[in-house]
Amino acid sequence: MNTRRQLQRIRWGLPILAALAVAACGGGGSGVGLGDGQTADPVVLDFPIVYVRRPIPVDDMGDPLQVDIRDLITFNVGADLFFRDRASPSTPDRNLTGDITQGLGDIRDVDISNDGSSVLFAMRAQFIEGADEEDQPTWNIWEYDVASDTLRRVIASDITAEAGHDIAPHYLPDGRIVFTSSRQRRSAAILLDEGKPQYAALDEDRNEPAFVLHRMDADGQNIEQLSYNQSHDYDPVVLSDGTIAYSRWDHAGPNNAIHLYRVNPDGSGLELLYGSESHSTGTGNAEVQFLKPRELPEGGIISLVRPFAGTGEGGDAIEIDTINYINNTQPNVANVGVLSGPAQTPATVNIVLTADDEPSPGGRYSAVYPLEDGTDRVMVAWSPCRLTDGMRIVACTDDNLADPNLVEAAPLYGIWIYDRQQNTQLPVVVPEEGFQYSEIVAAEQRSVPPLILDGINDFTLDPDVKAEGAGVIHIRSVYDFNGVDVSALGIPTLSDPMQTTADQRPARFIRFWKPVSMPDDDVLDFDNSAFGVTQAFGMREIVGYADVEPDGSVMAKVPANVALSFQVLDANGRAISPPHNNWLQVVPGEFRECGGCHNAQSGLSHGRIDAFNAVNQGAAADGQPFPNTNPLIFADFGETMAEARMRISCANDNCAALEASFDIGFDDVWTDPAQRTVDASFAYRYQDLTTPLPVEVACVTNWTSLCRSVVQYEENMHPLWTVSRMAISDQAILDVAGNVIDSCIGCHTPVDAAGMAMVPMAQLDLTDGASDIDPDHFKAYRELLSGDNEQEVNANGILVDRLVENGVDANGIPILVTVPVAASMNAGTANGSNAFFSRFAAGGTHAGYLSDAELKLLSEWLDGGAQYYNNPFEAPLN
Repeated sequence: MNTRRQLQRIRWGLPILAALAVAACGGGGSGVGLGDGQTADPVVLDFPIVYVRRPIPVDDMGDPLQVDIRDLITFNVGADLFFRDRASPSTPDRNLTGDITQGLGDIRDVDISNDGSSVLFAMRAQFIEGADEEDQPTWNIWEYDVASDTLRRVIASDITAEAGHDIAPHYLPDGRIVFTSSRQRRSAAILLDEGKPQYAALDEDRNEPAFVLHRMDADGQNIEQLSYNQSHDYDPVVLSDGTIAYSRWDHAGPNNAIHLYRVNPDGSGLELLYGSESHSTGTGNAEVQFLKPRELPEGGIISLVRPFAGTGEGGDAIEIDTINYINNTQPNVANVGVLSGPAQTPATVNIVLTADDEPSPGGRYSAVYPLEDGTDRVMVAWSPCRLTDGMRIVACTDDNLADPNLVEAAPLYGIWIYDRQQNTQLPVVVPEEGFQYSEIVAAEQRSVPPLILDGINDFTLDPDVKAEGAGVIHIRSVYDFNGVDVSALGIPTLSDPMQTTADQRPARFIRFWKPVSMPDDDVLDFDNSAFGVTQAFGMREIVGYADVEPDGSVMAKVPANVALSFQVLDANGRAISPPHNNWLQVVPGEFRECGGCHNAQSGLSHGRIDAFNAVNQGAAADGQPFPNTNPLIFADFGETMAEARMRISCANDNCAALEASFDIGFDDVWTDPAQRTVDASFAYRYQDLTTPLPVEVACVTNWTSLCRSVVQYEENMHPLWTVSRMAISDQAILDVAGNVIDSCIGCHTPVDAAGMAMVPMAQLDLTDGASDIDPDHFKAYRELLSGDNEQEVNANGILVDRLVENGVDANGIPILVTVPVAASMNAGTANGSNAFFSRFAAGGTHAGYLSDAELKLLSEWLDGGAQYYNNPFEAPLN
């Protein structure tokens, strides 16, 4: 397992800030004015509050530390949950968890029921001195009942409770609990179906198990996994419309940021809520992440923004208009031309800086909880800005901030109430040196959101989809990029068989990927050479292919309860788009629709259904075929070609057209044979391979949601070089001497038929044996993807690197250097590997030498990342 920089040290002082001590001694009536100085604004909160008090984390030397927000398996010993009958500095508090923790536990993520009668929180019970991490208690969900003054662990069974780390609980409208957990219950069960052991997959940094959304009954029974992100999902909260908002760490491909997402309580309807293109909105355009969302009474979200680490465990509190905006300057489609942003506004008048390791004049916030009592106030955990020279602590005045001898002092988080109308902030829980107060909630009466029932998005054309463990994805057009038709001919022209043949359409197929779950070292300590020439693509499995219809629409059956990505392909089965770098998911039976695709360079997001109007508006009338198409496929108003085709298929042949496949094939169903000759059919099929198949034989002809194509170099790719090309191409292949060669390796070898050294044809060695670049890889693999040095046979008959002069040294002696030979393949792109594929195209030197099935296999392997292994359990161990 990789270890991310777990903690970041900063220099902090200890004495309390004198100015704050004055406020602390003033009881409940003194207010710290944040606008025009001090003003009287007495705290009048007659309901109880609950919060966490914890020590500031320190290292073994006693120096304060910061935890990266991507590290969730923490243990900050000494935290407890506290209760006050009234939100006032003068009200005594009660430690609710001390009898259990004995001062050796940790608490986080407090939530409260809508009627204020019970409190949920995550607790990690007593720390075991000297024990390894795996032997420490896990994070568990606990509940405090206010009326009876009792605590209970929600999951009663010790075995079940310790099966994973459970944090961030929140009440659903029906009393069930949504939370985030490392247990990955459904994903672990699917691993068994895939023939692997059960384990919690690591996040995409391979640092710790990914925490994803789950739900359970109020008594801890019926635990179900809701989300299938490959990195963490944080802080779920139920919005007033019944959906769940939460923070998601998107880390697929080049992504590495935490946005806001939303999902239905059954896991369906997953989509971006806000912020994928809004991260450069911190101080000086610094990168910030969106954390701990809470809904404001008037709508929209209040959230904390901060970098991954380096800001004293706090950041700025901002209000986000998620009703009208998808990004800071991107309104939803209903407000384009009406609103221009910003969607984000500071929630307070404090000047809060969010750059790493930069003192913030207005202090920082680590928690925020909006009240629903009509007063427009929020409770916050806030620390003032403090500087230290190691001996004393001073306020962050302009002069002090300019003093190079002063550095940021330790934070001093207390609980405050902030009035958004008056811009005043008053203490509720006075801060205490060496500790921080956070996770504040108020026991007030709150409105109950509506309950969204399970199955609200089920696919109605084929109810068997749910029983099959699958869902259906509908893309209105792959030519729709951010609401713009990017096809050269235009969707109406592409859709008309009398104007466009199939060969003229750029997008022909779509390939669906599933990421491979990465085990930790205790489960399998495999060598990183397993990934091949790059780890950038992880490991991937293909779960199926589907057709792209003439208008660019797609409707396909895909596996449920897994993370999914896809690529759009040309007629050769090679990607013409990058992979979708945000993990999708469907629940069993779900019908999921999107308008189109995302242009990563646009600065806009297509991740929400209301981001853009779909370019492909579908059929213009009911009961009519699309223009100049086969009249047997008639459309209903607004249907895409994919929708019309699937509706008729489901009515006539048990939805056969909806079935996914591991083959790529084309049959022209759209051309009206009365108007012109239909386009020629073709198929690239696994069963036509003479080498080992990357998928179980049963899946070739009968796709199920558990079928996986796992393409690996040694097992599936390397055997291609020894296949008889005479059998494939039906023509003789000759070497440079005119001798008949039966396979690729006959020419691309360092040894001729007589056993003498020779230069491999085209300087490409396709033999096995250990590569000199990585001994865990065959020579052929590295020669294809890494390149090598040009070689020659020297006077002694030995194959050596060719050396050429490159100037002379100071003594006039020639400097000899090797001559590089470029790789003919490029990991991650088949179309970017033209040096290889061009030789097999019509008119190429190797035309006909590889079969269509073999070229398709090579294309999908390259598009997926050209991994050496796509199953870590077959890789060499460390």
